[in-house]
Amino acid sequence: MQPKLILLFLLLVLAFGARAQPVDGSLPRLVKTGPSTQLLVDGKPYFVLGGELGNSAASSTAYMQPVWPKLKALHLNTVIAPVYWELMEPQEGKFDFTLVDDLLRDARRHQMKLVLLWFGSWKNSMSCYAPAWVKTDLKRFPRVEDDKGVPQEIMTPFEPRNLEADKKAFVQLLQHLRAADGQQHTVVTVQVENEIGMLPTARSYDARANAAFKQPVPAPLLTYLQREKKSLKPEFAAIWQRQGAKTKGTWEDVFGKGLATDEIFMAWHFAAYTNAIAAAGKAAYPLPMYVNAALNRPGWLPGRYPSAGPLPHVMDVWLAASPAIDILAPDFYNPDFKHWCDLYTRGGNPLFIPEIRFEDGVAAKAFYAFGHYNCLAFSPFAIEGSDTLKGAPIGKAYELLQQMSPLLGRHQPKGQVQGFLLQKDSAASVFTLGDYRFTARHEYTLGWSLGAKKPDWTPGGGLVVAVAPDEFYVVGTGLVLTAEPTAAGKRAGYLSVDEGVFEGGKWVPGRRMNGDQDHQGRHVRVPGDEYSIQHVKLYTY
Repeated sequence: MQPKLILLFLLLVLAFGARAQPVDGSLPRLVKTGPSTQLLVDGKPYFVLGGELGNSAASSTAYMQPVWPKLKALHLNTVIAPVYWELMEPQEGKFDFTLVDDLLRDARRHQMKLVLLWFGSWKNSMSCYAPAWVKTDLKRFPRVEDDKGVPQEIMTPFEPRNLEADKKAFVQLLQHLRAADGQQHTVVTVQVENEIGMLPTARSYDARANAAFKQPVPAPLLTYLQREKKSLKPEFAAIWQRQGAKTKGTWEDVFGKGLATDEIFMAWHFAAYTNAIAAAGKAAYPLPMYVNAALNRPGWLPGRYPSAGPLPHVMDVWLAASPAIDILAPDFYNPDFKHWCDLYTRGGNPLFIPEIRFEDGVAAKAFYAFGHYNCLAFSPFAIEGSDTLKGAPIGKAYELLQQMSPLLGRHQPKGQVQGFLLQKDSAASVFTLGDYRFTARHEYTLGWSLGAKKPDWTPGGGLVVAVAPDEFYVVGTGLVLTAEPTAAGKRAGYLSVDEGVFEGGKWVPGRRMNGDQDHQGRHVRVPGDEYSIQHVKLYTY
């Protein structure tokens, strides 16, 4: 072979080898392990014990400076912070990453990770964080229109130029993160857009949307319907099946006429748009990516709530249209925490809670989420608010959960972790771990408890990790836990109950709790408004 040809061949081999290199094994990624999905950071399971900043906090580095130490004192390991398209690309094609770099620097200084929220085309439905050069050029960057033809402050997903402008900016962000953070892995996940939804009607009536509505249902969605026919979410399957489970036709042919079809139609186009942005971003830097939803209120019709986002009743549409999105996530401002968690964990979707109201009982919900749902992330909203930084219970919960994280990472995939949420009107929680069946009740159910006569009970909650058939760690607040052997004809005894802490991953026992604290061997107890880890060894007799 001639020298020039040899050189050309070697260059081609090197070029192909560079492209074919596997993704860095330490890069944040999601891994399915047993019944749970885990977020791995630097090769180890990572649980986001987070707080989401208020929408405006990250727009000022000076504002954030006194906030960081307070967040560290709350035992957060992760801050969830917005990145604003309008501030990152104030002029088209000219990018300013100062705020992003300041977040990276300050998070590292305080030994914390980041989840970044891309406030691009949509934030709480609206396009309020689009740059001025996008907002003011309606011909180039058009809006959705309601059924009366009135344009809304929402960029239409049916215009390719809207998508291209957003996608270019997002790719620039991910390229910058790869260059600035590709080794440190400060950023562990990215949220694409924020609480996408259509208002004030269930679908857009702009000219492009009307034309798309008359077209056949896209083949990928029809293929998904047939492939996943037996596992579709029941509320979505019912709409399709009422029309005869058709495998071709327009949107109204396949799903019928009405608001439900309007929402399904918009969900597909919102999801496809968002998927294109996520896919382009991952091509630049393949971080895990998720989308979040503003939950709909029971009984409200599409259009009255932000419709067509990644909501439970249209999850299948999002799954079909957005394979580049790893997680569909709920934002919690509704009651009935368990109900919504159950809906969002169907079909193996990991529970990732990027935003939850900072209210009474949020710490108990954190224990429950990580213990019962193998949750990846938990994050009260507006964490920097002055009324939340004075010994907030979530800080006490996070302190214990940080200590427990290595145990959770090891035992979650084996199904050896269980959690519970305890409220005044809730039934006891019963579950089996190891060789024992446990019953968890609110600590105030003990008539002699100090809080038993309170009219309102602060929610209690906790989780149990089985490290052996008869050995457990219990962590939480406001709980009383009893055990009975799974073997018939036996009773359970408490060999030892030790309160303590984990230091450097090693258990350091403190008080032996075999007297009044466990009611002379009757139960494990953490009083209401107290937080602790207890190491429990059981035996049978």
